[in-house]
Order: sequence, then C-alpha cells, then structure tokens
Amino acid sequence: MAEKEFCVVCGRTGRPLVDGVCADCAADRTVLVSAPARGVVVLCPTCGARLVKDHWERENSSPVLSSEDLAPFLRVHPEAGIRRVTWEEGPSTATVRELVGTADASFRGVRRSVRVPLSVRLEHRTCPECSRKSGRYYTAVLQLRGPEERRLEKATALRTRLDAAWTTVLRDARSDWKRAISWREALPEGWDIFFTDTIAARSVARLAQQRLGAEFKQSASLVGRKDGRDVYRVTFLLRIPRPAPVAAPAAPVRRSAARLEP
Repeated sequence: MAEKEFCVVCGRTGRPLVDGVCADCAADRTVLVSAPARGVVVLCPTCGARLVKDHWERENSSPVLSSEDLAPFLRVHPEAGIRRVTWEEGPSTATVRELVGTADASFRGVRRSVRVPLSVRLEHRTCPECSRKSGRYYTAVLQLRGPEERRLEKATALRTRLDAAWTTVLRDARSDWKRAISWREALPEGWDIFFTDTIAARSVARLAQQRLGAEFKQSASLVGRKDGRDVYRVTFLLRIPRPAPVAAPAAPVRRSAARLEP
C-alpha cells in the first residue's frame, strides 16, 4: 500500500504540496509583504502635490499621508496578492511618520494578515507651478471688460457683474485650466487675470466667449528671448455684454361696461 504524501514541516497529509510543503506552512515561512526601512514622500507645502518620479501629481491634496502615498513602498511576493491594507500611525515627528500597515494577503489559496512597519520621511519642496505663481510669473493675461460704451455702469457694479459672469464660466472649466490661474487684479475697467499657461488661458477665454456671448480679441507682445527663441506674452480681451433688460409686465387693461341710455 502506497504511503500518503505528507508536509515535511507539519506532517499533515491530504493537502496539496509544493516542494514537500503545504500552503499553510509555506505561507508561514514566506515573507509575503514587506517595505523598505525608510521611504521618502516629496510634497509641495503650498498645493499638496506629490513628486512621483520626475513629475508632480495630485495638486490640492491633503498633507496627510494616504494609502495612495504608502502603497508604492510595499513589496509583494510574486505568488501573493493583497486584498486591502489598513494603516495606523504611531509616534511621529513633523518630518518623519512611523506607520504600521496590516495587509490582508492571500498565498496559494491561504489567507494571512501581515503587519508591515514603515517609516516615511516627508520632504517639502515647492512645485514648479507654485514657484511660478509666488514669483508672479505669467505667460498670458485675460482681460475681463464690459462693453466699450459702459457709461451706464459704475466701476464697482461693473466688477461685480464681471466677477459673477467669470464664476459661472469657471464652473465648467477643466481643472488643469483653473490650476494655471496665478492671480488677478481689480481695475476700474474690470479684471486682469494672469495665467502661467497660455493654452489654458486661451481655452478659458474661448469658453467664456461661447457661454457669455463676449467679444473676443487676442494680441501678443515680445518680452525677450530664451534658448534662441522669441518669448511672447499673450493678452486675451473679453468684452462681456450687459444682460438684456427685463421688460416690465404690462399693466392689466380695465374694461368698464358701456352704459346704455334709456
């Protein structure tokens, strides 16, 4: 009678074996999930963007580390899979976060809960976009103006109207267009809105032209040379018409019965 195969570690029989070891014992003897001794997360202190390899991602993110920041540090065994990971933060400093992750892992059909300690150093570095904005850098300006004949609008009322119209346009603008807005200035004749990206400024201007029925003009001025090429700043002028006046409802016509003479 042939002898049954058994696990060389625990001695149990009737289980699938790999190199003489059952899945339970193999899972216990294998490092399923690990992390380096120290990880580094580079974030912009102004907008919260993260530096991922050679580019910045996730503008307007929270400075609090999330699973999206921590997951890239995990090293998973080729035969293992992770269903989910929960993180707990331990004693930390302003620049170093001590965390412990609990990974729900599977290995050859066996489930295991794996604790993964991870130390993360936070490195603050201003992203190029915020650096340009803080230095009042811009490549284009969008001028919000009223009609050329604006004698009926005072400066304060005009700016209020233009600001409300601009807000409605921004609701439908793409997020990358809005991120290119650096700052804006109030003027007696309206608003000047400065952009760090000319394509974004042109796109928003075209959107405003369509949504508001605005008059659109574009001009460019040479400001210097860089890498042997001319550098221009572009101005987009939008003249936003006044809303059409609402006609007052007509007064009801009162009719009286004709008096018949006897």
